[in-house]
Amino acid sequence: MKLTKYIYLLILAVVLNSACVSLQVSPVSGNKRVYGYSWEQELEIGQEADGEIIAQYGLYDDPELAEYVDQLGQELLEVSHFNREDTPDEYRNTEFTFRVLNSPVVNAFALPGGYVYVTRGLLGHLDNEAQLMVVLGHEIGHVAARHASQRAAEQQLGQLAIIGGAVLGQSLGLDGGNILQLSSQTAQLLFLSYSRDDERESDQLGVEYSAMEGYEAAEGGEFFTSLKRISEKAGHSIPSHLSSHPDPGEREDNIPRLAAEWEEKGYDQTIVNKEKFMSMIDGLMYGANPREGFEEDGVFYHPELAFEFPVPDGFVVFNQPSAVILVNEAQDAVVQFTISSESDTPEDAVQAFLNQEGITTVDQEQINVNGYNGYTAEATTQTEDGTSLSIDLSAVEYNGNVYQFLSYTATSQFEDYRNRFESVFNGFEEVTDPDILNVEPVRLDLIRAERTAPFSELLPSNLPMDIEPLDIAIINQVQLDDIIQRGTVLKIPVQ
Repeated sequence: MKLTKYIYLLILAVVLNSACVSLQVSPVSGNKRVYGYSWEQELEIGQEADGEIIAQYGLYDDPELAEYVDQLGQELLEVSHFNREDTPDEYRNTEFTFRVLNSPVVNAFALPGGYVYVTRGLLGHLDNEAQLMVVLGHEIGHVAARHASQRAAEQQLGQLAIIGGAVLGQSLGLDGGNILQLSSQTAQLLFLSYSRDDERESDQLGVEYSAMEGYEAAEGGEFFTSLKRISEKAGHSIPSHLSSHPDPGEREDNIPRLAAEWEEKGYDQTIVNKEKFMSMIDGLMYGANPREGFEEDGVFYHPELAFEFPVPDGFVVFNQPSAVILVNEAQDAVVQFTISSESDTPEDAVQAFLNQEGITTVDQEQINVNGYNGYTAEATTQTEDGTSLSIDLSAVEYNGNVYQFLSYTATSQFEDYRNRFESVFNGFEEVTDPDILNVEPVRLDLIRAERTAPFSELLPSNLPMDIEPLDIAIINQVQLDDIIQRGTVLKIPVQ
């Protein structure tokens, strides 16, 4: 799996500050390779970044599921390159941490030094324990092969083509994790941080570790079929010649082939454990959690905190645990909404921003926002390349919290966006609609097919949220017209 954009930036920052190219022994091959930092540094990087990852995504609140994933990961470690007779002492018995993140995005990734993450979105798209083992083994493989450290060495040697997206994110005043959630070819190319060879090597290791534990590793190919279908449905798959990752279609073919090679070596692969896996994801949250905020008909609602504010036409919402980001189609105007946890009043929050070096205050005043105490200011600043930015900064006190809206664009077009920026803040108010206040997340309900029929005929007539029949077919790893036998366990999203 690829590193997420946020994580790559975090690791890149540490690498550029602390790494030095050196030759060290690979725990996988036993040969010397060029790495960007020492194994001790990798352990430190993982530990430091882990807290940032948790803050960014949050952990999924299911201790039993978390323990289950950790247990499977620890089993794979026993047969990995960290625990073999010829494992160098510095790698032997490395402690790994396996976490389930509260994200609907289908993803898994690893940090240097032994931190592996899977999202609840990924778990919902798997069909059995064997598939999960291949995924976990793949991520352990990235750590064992020290792929991030190899990439760090390439960066220092001048082989990294672009880091412009990260610079852009910082210069506009947002952390890279926020602004770089945007979908663009540049951002995608920037954060495809592992090479194709890296990914293929991790695929090989994921199959190897799973096969050695007796799991039917060929099952892993079915998951990459799902990834291909997700990309095709979204319509944003990256052409294989532009991607550093092997195409999912290639991987769905290669993984069964790799599994067959290990079977020829005498490793019986019989464990699938579908029922056990299904029991662990019964009730798993599916899709975005509306209680943490959602957009509907041009309004952003937060049921848990009971507020709402309008979203200007042409702006896209990126809802994250730490912030809500509104970005226009041209990606040159941004509204960032956050809780100002270190400020007691709206004025304190605004003044804290205005007092930063490089900020020039144009105007400021006390205001009232739909009956709530507020404070607003206009300011300017300059990016490192000399571009002048104009900023509309406002804060409001509501239900014991101070909320802040930071809106900005190039000064040359600020007047074009001023009314839209102000409409967001001026529209902040309490949510009173009981249907919104009481909304619940969608969860996966396990049912047994009561009859033999095409999959599409077994679906409920009314699907929650914006879920489509094809979405449900993908999470069940079937086609809509596949004939499902009576008694087959199916995952059905319910609300």
